[in-house]
Order: sequence, then C-alpha cells, then structure tokens
Amino acid sequence: MTGSSSSDGATSSLREMAGRATALAVVLAATWLLWSGLYKPLLLALGAFSCALVVYLGWRMHLFDYSVFSFRYVWRLLGYWAWLGKEIFRSSLQVSRAVLSPDMAISPTVAELDAKSRHPVDIATLGNCITLTPGTLTIRIRDGRLIVHALMREGADEVTGGEMNRRVARLRER
Repeated sequence: MTGSSSSDGATSSLREMAGRATALAVVLAATWLLWSGLYKPLLLALGAFSCALVVYLGWRMHLFDYSVFSFRYVWRLLGYWAWLGKEIFRSSLQVSRAVLSPDMAISPTVAELDAKSRHPVDIATLGNCITLTPGTLTIRIRDGRLIVHALMREGADEVTGGEMNRRVARLRER
C-alpha cells in the first residue's frame, strides 16, 4: 500500500504518514522529558516505550492518514486554545457561583447541536471542548449531531449559540 485516501479527497503517501508519525514521536518524547524531569535509565526506557506505544496505536488507528498535524494550523490552534481557556475560566466562575449560592440556581437541561464541520476530527474536537467547559457535557455524538447536557440553561444557550461550533469548524479551513 503506497497511500490512503483521506476524507478531503487527498491521498497521503507512506512517506507523509511516516513524517507525521515521527513528528508526533518527537513531540511526545520532548514533552515527556520536559515534564518528568527524571532521567534514570528505567524511567527513560518506560517513557520511550510509552511514546512508541502511542505512535504505534496512532498508526493502527490511521490517525496519520489525515493532515490534522499540519503546521499551517498552529496559529489558529493557539488562538483557539486562548479563547477556550477564557471560556473555561468564565464557565467555572458561573458554575461555582451557581453551586455555592444558597438557592443553588441550577436548571439542568439537554440540548441538541449540529456540527458545522463533518470531518471526524472536528466533531470529536467540538465534543471534547464542550465537555472541557465546566457545566456542560457531551452525552452522545451521532451523524454530526451532538447531544449536550448543561447544568444551567445559559450554558445550553451558549453551546447552541454556535460560537464554539463556528470556531472549531474554522480551525481547519484552508
């Protein structure tokens, strides 16, 4: 097999996929070394094994068939992470205020949302980002439709309002 077809219609060669796998291995190893701070032989071997296992599983799952690891998305991704961090902080304050208030002003609700992008990576990113935001939880994803539980009605309105959906869809636009 010399390549595989991605959902964008482009074909990734074996060389491109190997390059993506190698880039991930380097990032994983550098992150592990930076965060662990322990450089004993056994721990280094376990870290290398962990990184190799993640890359192997990623290869088996065909994660490197898609160009989602492309450097052309870095600036958009950094901007999105900054926006998401602000939303997580804001939501955590809202949830804390509601839960700690004497009347416990919560209004649990379930909402449905259609993902703007149909790419599987974008849909998974949207579902994960909704779940990362305090007070909201993605319950199910099926056929590009997300079912979301929100602790408060305002959280459900924000999710269905579409700002996160729009930003996630814009991450991989050309």
